[in-house]
Order: sequence, then C-alpha cells, then structure tokens
Amino acid sequence: MTDAVTAPPRSRVWAWGLWDWGSSGFQHIALTFVFSVYLTGSVGKDLPGPVSANSWLAWSTAAAGLLIAVLAPVIGQSADRRGRRLRATGVWTALVVVCMVGMFWVRDDWSYLWLGLLLLGLASIFVELAYVSYYALMAQVSTPRTVGWVSGFGWALGYVGGIVLLLAVYLLFLSGDGGLLGVPSAGGLDVRISVLVAAVWFAVFAVPMFLVVPETPPAVPGAPKLGVAGAYRALFAQLRELYRSDRHTLYFLGASALYRDAVNAIFSFGGVLAVTVYGLAPGQVLVFGVAVNVVAAIGALAGGRLDDRLGSKTVVVASLVGLIVVAVVLLVVSGPTLFWVFGLGLGLFVGPVQASSRSFLLRACPDGQEGQLFGLYATTGRAVSFVAPALIGLFTWLFASDRAGTVGIVLVLVAGLVALLPVRSPAQPAAERPASPVSPA
Repeated sequence: MTDAVTAPPRSRVWAWGLWDWGSSGFQHIALTFVFSVYLTGSVGKDLPGPVSANSWLAWSTAAAGLLIAVLAPVIGQSADRRGRRLRATGVWTALVVVCMVGMFWVRDDWSYLWLGLLLLGLASIFVELAYVSYYALMAQVSTPRTVGWVSGFGWALGYVGGIVLLLAVYLLFLSGDGGLLGVPSAGGLDVRISVLVAAVWFAVFAVPMFLVVPETPPAVPGAPKLGVAGAYRALFAQLRELYRSDRHTLYFLGASALYRDAVNAIFSFGGVLAVTVYGLAPGQVLVFGVAVNVVAAIGALAGGRLDDRLGSKTVVVASLVGLIVVAVVLLVVSGPTLFWVFGLGLGLFVGPVQASSRSFLLRACPDGQEGQLFGLYATTGRAVSFVAPALIGLFTWLFASDRAGTVGIVLVLVAGLVALLPVRSPAQPAAERPASPVSPA
C-alpha cells in the first residue's frame, strides 16, 4: 500500500471512485431496482409451471455465485503476478457493459425470462471478477491511515451515482406514462431503454480510472501464466501460509463470506420483495431506491470516518447488528409505509459493512499481494454465495410465500456475525489520521 509520505494525488482517488459511481449502472438499474423487478414482475409474471420467477432468479443467482468461486482465484493471482490489475478490471467492466446492452432485447414475455436470467447471471459474474482487481487497486490510491476513508468514499460515490441515475431514468422513462420522453411501455421498452442508458453510464464513468490510475507492477517480474491447475495449487499454498502466519485473516475471509452473501441478497432481492411483499408499485421502488441510496451514502461516509478511528471490525460488527435488528422487524411488518421506514434503516448499515470489510482486508494484506488476497475475498465470498439465494428460493417455494424467503437473509446475517466476533482486528496505524485525501485543501 502507498505510504503516508507518498500519498496519491486527489485526482487519482476521484478517478478510482468514479468507477464505483459508474458501477451503480449495473448495481441499481440491472441488479436491484429496475431490471430484476421487471424480470420477476413482468417478464416472468405468467410463467407456466410450479416454480415462480422469484425462485428462478434466486437459483440462477446461486449458480452465478458458484462460477465466480471457481474463477476468482485464477483472476486475482494472474493480476498480481503479471501486474495487470488495471487491465483485468477493464476487461471485466467491458463484458458487464456488453451484457447490459444485451438486456435491451429481453421483451415483456415469459419466453424471454431465460435470456434475461442468463444475461443478469453473466453480468453478475463479470462484475464480481472486476471487483477482485478493482479492490486491489485501492492500494494505489490510499495510505495505511486513509484506507478506511478512501473505501467509504468510493462506496459513497457509488450510492450517489445510483441516486442520480435512478432519478434520471425514473423521470425520463418510467414515471407516469412513459416519463418526460413519453417512452411506450409496450414490450417493456421503457425498462429496456433504462438498462441501455445504465450500460452507457457505466462505460463512460469507468474511463477516468484507466486514464489516471497507474497499472500495478508485477509481483513476480516475467512470471509465466500459472494456468487453472497452477492457480489452484498457489491458492491452496496461500491458504496454508495464511493459516500458519495470520489465521485471523483467514477467519475473517470465512466470516465475511457469510455476511456479504446476505448483503448481496438484500441488493439482489430488495426491489423484488418491495413489490411482491410490501405492495410498492414499480415506480415507487425507484423513488425508494433514490432515498435508500442517500441514506447509504451517509452511512458509508460516516462509517469510513469511524473506521479510521475505531477500526474496521468495530464498524462491521455494529452495522451487522443493526442490519439483523431491522431485517427481523421487516419480517413481521406490512405495507409500504413501514417498508419505507425500516428499508431506509437497512440502507444506513449496508454501506459501512461493505466499505469497512474491504478496508479490513487491505490493512491485513502484505504489500504486493492485494490482488491475491482480494481474489481470495471473492473466492471465499462466492464459495458460499449460493447460500442466501438458495435459502430464499427454498423458503419461498416451501411456504408459497415471498415474505418467507426473507428468513434466509436473516439466518445468513446472524451466522456471519457469530463467525466474525472471535476474529482479531488488524493493527491500526499509531499516528493520527491525516485530513481526508479528497477533502478541500
């Protein structure tokens, strides 16, 4: 990681953070509030057979998670050894954008459900592989004493980007009768154009990082390709070394895999459940998405400040407790009003969990191994990433109730918190944290 004396310029921090801003195009429009709701509420509404579109979405998400678990070790190790973190992020970003463009052809008919699920699943895989290298690039834009703030700043930019984009597509295409531009809703055209705009959004705002942030030097100059088998041998060797030298980092990887799976499920299914359980109209889901992103951005910024002062683990534990309490309340309440109240509560705690988890890992990581460790972060996360979606699908199917699926999220959150409690925090810098690297001079 960059030391405090050679702190990176603010332009580099902003350029890195704008990738998070751009990725809101996928996270908020495709994955959470628009396209996934369109798939389950419109495209798959009249799906024949005993299995609902909600269950198919849950199980396709679980399948994507298994594929990420297989691929992430190869991606992370290759990016570190050959100095290609920036290039790897660019390749996976481009593939996400291509999948989002393909979503434009998913019409409002149940026969298109499989195409929509395939494209959403592939984009989910590609974006997670992009995160492996993108998180590792945080070492290029932060110092040991500002990593918490930089991580929180990136998450906050992502949430603010989501706010701007959600407002734009809602006002232009989705509000009232086709929005300000009068786009017809026949065949889902209004939603399909929204996803197309989100794809362009991601592509445009990803560009500054590739122009400003330097490529990482190879950890092993002239290193040959490991191949899949070699990457897995290196993975197991790294796990053994971690167990001998820093087993608490290994324990953190396991614990965070569980609670991150639950947090991802909140994003993947939050918009769907808002419609099917709490009675929000699809347009209201977008307005809720804007509000929850405002709250989440505030939470991420506040959590980043607290992270550098109190430590990453303290922030994550407190936020997980908050998530569990709010999620349990949401299990028993009904109606749009109470969903608004407690759904915004979820947003307050989601940002700090995500931001402080990656700053925890970066603090614990030896220099030059960030890609490998974040590859493990993705691998361990995706090794169990099918659990929450599979439980959601199982409970939904067993009880013929979309609300029952929420129990799966609560169970995985509790398991992650219990596993995290015994984990020792990485060492905090002894000196006082300097001024924010992105604050005004």
